[in-house]
Amino acid sequence: MAARTIQDPPFARFLFDNTSSSWIWLLARLYLGWQWLQAGWHKVTDPAWMNGGTALQGFWARAVAVPDPPAKPAITYGWYREFLTFLLEGGHYTWFAKLIAVGEVLIGAALILGLLTGFAAFAGAFLNFNFMLAGTASTNPVLFTLAILLLMAWKVAGYWGVDRWLLPALGTPWDRRPAAPERFEPEPVSPADERPRV
Repeated sequence: MAARTIQDPPFARFLFDNTSSSWIWLLARLYLGWQWLQAGWHKVTDPAWMNGGTALQGFWARAVAVPDPPAKPAITYGWYREFLTFLLEGGHYTWFAKLIAVGEVLIGAALILGLLTGFAAFAGAFLNFNFMLAGTASTNPVLFTLAILLLMAWKVAGYWGVDRWLLPALGTPWDRRPAAPERFEPEPVSPADERPRV
């Protein structure tokens, strides 16, 4: 039996490989970037985050607390509670708070500029995931979902941004040669591609 490559459906090729869909990702990128920039700027300008990390210390202390039954703890997974307890007891909030604050600003700026969009979306999703593990729902599930979608669309999500020129110049880790511009701008989906494949 001969090996055969299974093609993505036309809607997936349009969304994730076609620069015609880049305006959709521009809107998602700007929204997500603004959310990160706004959250990070609030922390960077707050002494409770930047001078000693007392804001993060308080958050971690509330997150690891186990209330009396029937109330449920904020953290579902014991291993994550132990991880945060280790960081809390070690005083790591003093530098971790700065890392989170500056990281949020950098993620926001990178997404808004379309600079290494896939990496910025991954970093944002990682932070959202950790916030959710710590028991904070808020907007994290929505932002996490947008970040994952941007990560899936990394080839075209930064088309209206710095990535339009940066990605072809850098190439990819799995192909050390710089990418040719035509490789970064995939072919539009033609009607022939939309026919069902047998």
